Amino acid sequence: MGRHGKNYRNAAAKVEVRSYPLGEAIRLATETAYAKFDETVDLAMRLGVDPKHADQMVRGTVVLPHGLGRSARVLVFAQGEKIKEAEDAGADFVGGEDLSKKIEGGWLDFEAVVATPDMMRVVGRLGKVLGPRGLMPNPKTGTVTPDVAKAVQEIKAGKVEFRVDKTGIIHAPFGKRSFGPEKLHENAQALIAAVVKAKPSAAKGKYIKTCTVSSTMGPGIRVDETQLVAAEA
Repeated sequence: MGRHGKNYRNAAAKVEVRSYPLGEAIRLATETAYAKFDETVDLAMRLGVDPKHADQMVRGTVVLPHGLGRSARVLVFAQGEKIKEAEDAGADFVGGEDLSKKIEGGWLDFEAVVATPDMMRVVGRLGKVLGPRGLMPNPKTGTVTPDVAKAVQEIKAGKVEFRVDKTGIIHAPFGKRSFGPEKLHENAQALIAAVVKAKPSAAKGKYIKTCTVSSTMGPGIRVDETQLVAAEA
């Protein structure tokens, strides 16, 4: 088992073994981020759901108030007049069969995929490539839509997609260290509210079991979930 480096150990020493209010946890996460690059700050929430049951799947999207601090590269599958709409909205790559063949050949230089409904016949063949990477367009997340301009603009503005994994945990970024605690707090609140709103009716008992904040390289900081549970009411 590998040992953590000196910088990580020094950062972890600043974190007490207890739960922190959300705002304090975020402030501590920015203070313990030690990398030379602008670290991303993430939220990990363990939910009281069983993802093996379709009626307990938690999935959704949220446009963060202050974005993510970067502009995602967006690929759009479209044809006809929708191509120009996507390009005008800022899409990085727009096409059809040509892009499909490129992806089948191993090209994955993008971070989000949008498709018009009539292009899903082309996109469907890419399920084994895009699916495991969380890039497959889906109507539930607004990435299969005739309004490609809106979809592209939202993604560029900092739209975050979240989905519970097979262990019942949601991992999602909510900004950069350079945002500062206040903007990060507002982004985190928006993300948490979206996850709470996505609570399945089949979920019983405590919904948010644990919540942790961390920077890319920094230690995890436990958030007092009681204040988050209050938001469920």
